[in-house]
Amino acid sequence: MGRAFLVVMDSFGIGGAPDADTFFNGDVPDTGANTLGHIAQADVGLSLPVMDGLGLGAALKLASGLEVAGLSAVSEASFGAATEVSRGKDTPSGHWELAGLPVPWDWHYFPDARPAFSPEVSAAVARAAGTQGILGDCHASGTAILADLGQAHVETGWPICYTSADSVFQIAAHEETFGLERLLALCADVAPMLHEMRVGRVIARPFLGQAGAFERTANRRDYAIKLPGPVLMDWAQDAGRHVYAVGKIGDIFSMQGIDEVRKGPDARLMEHLGNLVDSAVDGSLTFANFVEFDSLFGHRRDAAGYAGHLNWFDQEIGRLIARLRPGDMMVITADHGNDPTWVGTDHTRERVPVLVAGTQTGPLGQIGFRDVARLVADHLGVMPG
Repeated sequence: MGRAFLVVMDSFGIGGAPDADTFFNGDVPDTGANTLGHIAQADVGLSLPVMDGLGLGAALKLASGLEVAGLSAVSEASFGAATEVSRGKDTPSGHWELAGLPVPWDWHYFPDARPAFSPEVSAAVARAAGTQGILGDCHASGTAILADLGQAHVETGWPICYTSADSVFQIAAHEETFGLERLLALCADVAPMLHEMRVGRVIARPFLGQAGAFERTANRRDYAIKLPGPVLMDWAQDAGRHVYAVGKIGDIFSMQGIDEVRKGPDARLMEHLGNLVDSAVDGSLTFANFVEFDSLFGHRRDAAGYAGHLNWFDQEIGRLIARLRPGDMMVITADHGNDPTWVGTDHTRERVPVLVAGTQTGPLGQIGFRDVARLVADHLGVMPG
């Protein structure tokens, strides 16, 4: 019985979203944003022979009409370009819809002002933390706010609270002086209140180090809002299939429909995915997310770094594709864009590639995000719930 591997490259857009003019970075609409296309045009050493052989360049042209050097605009592979309908360009919206469930509500976003949070929210967090107040209370880059407020946090013990253009409430704290378990408990305590407001995720952002050299650790934890219905993983479990999650999939879906989780930085996640290609049971579903495209390069507007990570991913995923068993399917896609050449630091509203390796499905054309779930479900022979 064939297996399915659904692999999400966090933020790997290919332009062309028809509603990009209604999404913004600051005052600039996302019209014309194109993560892959603009990285390729930046001439920063992009080389993606494996994914291009699966139709990546053709998917780019299908999505946005753009042709670039080094990527083929024509392909006989099973490829498509997917368009999102959920009213968000964020991780939960993209992943939920790829798993078959468009988000049925509008997320709550905090204003880009200081303070960003209402007095009631700030007081509730301070009360849960056992402190007299919070630090931050603004939109910020996760690394920049550690440089600005890390030492004040160590001295006062007050948690650093910040947000972004996404529907998130992030809490940073030092693993030693504040305590990792205390930070996780704080996030778990305030998450229900924030979820009630339709804030998509509360994110624990632990860090270590000294003033001038604070660094985030790998012990991040996402507390995501509960899904309002069943998704692809539930369909698989209902059919008696085993479901593996790689990366932050377990956090994004609050462990709904998931049997096993494997975490780590992207290099470690690739090892986990390789182990599952070699050992996952027949008929199983593996859902993987590779986040460093987004967190390390997209938000930081580092086109060269993004290209280098793409090159690494292409080489490594090629090795895994070669190890698929007969009857297996691997679908490579993304959840939104994050064009590193665009203004601001937010995600960008884009279509995403859908590349199929292993079992061939024929051309996919223009499809919806939720069609990715149907594609995988059809391969596994499971029915939507």
